[in-house]
Amino acid sequence: MKWLLIFVLVLAAPVIIAASIGALLPRTHVVSRSVVLPKPPEEVWAVVSGPPTWRAEIRSYQELPAHNGHRMWKETDSHGQTITYEETESVPPSRMVTRIADRKLPFGGTWTIDIAPSGTGSSVKITENGAVYNPVYRFMSRFVIGQNATIDAYLKSLKKKLI
Repeated sequence: MKWLLIFVLVLAAPVIIAASIGALLPRTHVVSRSVVLPKPPEEVWAVVSGPPTWRAEIRSYQELPAHNGHRMWKETDSHGQTITYEETESVPPSRMVTRIADRKLPFGGTWTIDIAPSGTGSSVKITENGAVYNPVYRFMSRFVIGQNATIDAYLKSLKKKLI
């Protein structure tokens, strides 16, 4: 019985530590990344505002009926996670703001994509105003996955598509 208790405590300790540290971290964060691409803003806009089939991590994509006049869609990633998005602002070819519309996820927030002319191409900046509600997931996001991981993967796929 003593060994079973020790075994359970050893298994539970990392989760308890992660939850404790995660509870001390702020729920919200802001992360920005940018890249310069050799394509004009209109060409970059056409890619980022269209179906995300060019992104390696997206397994499926589905347009949804508009909500309050805003474009809505679902993406399913390579891990099988489906997320619903809403485009809350669209200023072609320079600015798009999207938000995670699914409220039952352990995270949420917005992405602002700013596209500006830069030399013979475009500068693309993505700013994430994120929130991570679950303390364990907050710990993982900050120390294991990295809060910039999704933006970095997106920009890598965008660069591959446009270069």
